[in-house]
Amino acid sequence: MSAPWITYRPAIKVLDCTIRDGGLVNNHKFSDDFVRGVYQTCIEAGVDYMEIGYKGAEKYFNRNQYGPWKFCKEEDIRRIVGNNESPLKLSVMIDTGKTDWKNDVLPKKDSVLDLIRVAFYIHQLPEAIEMIQDAHEKGYEVWANIMAASTAKEIELDQALDVLVKTPISTIAVVDSYGSMYAEQIEYLVKKYLQFGRAHNKEVGIHAHNNQQLAFSNSIEAIIHGANRVDATLAGLGRGAGNCPMELMLGFLRNPKFKLRPIYYALQNYLHPLRQTLDWGPHPEYNLTGQFNLHPRDAIEVREDISKRDRYGEFYDRMITEE
Repeated sequence: MSAPWITYRPAIKVLDCTIRDGGLVNNHKFSDDFVRGVYQTCIEAGVDYMEIGYKGAEKYFNRNQYGPWKFCKEEDIRRIVGNNESPLKLSVMIDTGKTDWKNDVLPKKDSVLDLIRVAFYIHQLPEAIEMIQDAHEKGYEVWANIMAASTAKEIELDQALDVLVKTPISTIAVVDSYGSMYAEQIEYLVKKYLQFGRAHNKEVGIHAHNNQQLAFSNSIEAIIHGANRVDATLAGLGRGAGNCPMELMLGFLRNPKFKLRPIYYALQNYLHPLRQTLDWGPHPEYNLTGQFNLHPRDAIEVREDISKRDRYGEFYDRMITEE
């Protein structure tokens, strides 16, 4: 018997999506000081990538309702990072159907960004392929995030993977959008993605949500079975139940390039104060949407309404009715 958990795998790279996924909690209205704090923390902690937000199209999202990290204009990003003279690579996500990608994704030579992540549901595959090709031709590294994999039909998922591995993406991520998956499902999907991807030198990533308090363990499971790209956020900040906590992930990975001290100071100085005004984490309402394999929108709705929040039995009855 061996003890691989006391060593580390150098091929694993970590992406921080605190600002991008966390922005779904507050309509992307983070202060510059907060974003800059996360950016400096990622640099000091040795994190490989930081996803600073979305490239949302203003024809879909009202500028008066959303903060700058919903749109990630070049001038806003550079206000935080300058020319990013650090090893940290910067990323944005472009959502299929919600992005004017032909115009808003600038050529790499005109941008401080390094990585474009294309997020899409299975039925949006044709446009996603065009978005991937466009970002690649503009000079970026490109990853593909197939959202809500737990709801995809197997024949459709296989077809999507067969097409995706022939595109210029470097990574395909297993995305547990609803926080509904268990270890066995993560293992199955990671192995499936690798089966398609290995012949084309594609890496596999994991993006886990914490509805059933399994985001960290499911991320470990993905790594065990060959995923070399992992998403995490400071204090697990993210939509609804949140994501895999960065402080746990970096501690688990044991790679000496990762430094935990900056992470815990960021929790103290930035994330703890944020909890006074923002609500996230694996509350019982999110447990239920995870168990029922449902989008957390209903749970988000009741958590946002003080008169409905924490009425767990009533929410259970609602889920039973909607099932």
